[in-house]
Amino acid sequence: MITLYRVLLLLYPVEHRECFGEEMLDVFQCASAEASEHGVLARITFWAREIAGIISAALQEHLRALIGARFVFPMSNGSLLSRRLVMRNGFRFPKSTAVLMTLILGGVVLAIRKGEVIATSLPPFSQPITPTHPAHSYLLPGVAVGFILFYAAGLVGWAVLFALRRSGVHRLDDVSAGRK
Repeated sequence: MITLYRVLLLLYPVEHRECFGEEMLDVFQCASAEASEHGVLARITFWAREIAGIISAALQEHLRALIGARFVFPMSNGSLLSRRLVMRNGFRFPKSTAVLMTLILGGVVLAIRKGEVIATSLPPFSQPITPTHPAHSYLLPGVAVGFILFYAAGLVGWAVLFALRRSGVHRLDDVSAGRK
């Protein structure tokens, strides 16, 4: 089965195969050994899934190389074309995410604050409506403290990832390069 998997790896574009080939083979060997412990039916199911996955992923990589790096296949249940089977090089977490999340959180906090002010200023149904006056929010300080803690944790995580110069996932091909 390993020989068949090596042959099927040749379906991938050269760049993808050079970057991920050994890693994919190592993962396949580990998963194959695990599947063989569960019996013949599990092994056959594993082989069928892996063969279909490698063929569809190789097709996706070729189409992505032709159409562009941002190409994504439409997914449907039961389809052989599934994004979970595709390894892509160059994924980076957007640097603007922290700023955008901060803006969204600020908008949510502002909306909650306005909602609390409106809710406290509404009289019972029998009283006439009076002008709205601002009310003290007990939720805002807790949200602010939570935001500061989560932002600090995110900053520490970003600093670690920046120091490692990685996207957050240690790639096995870097580890296997040391063994060569």
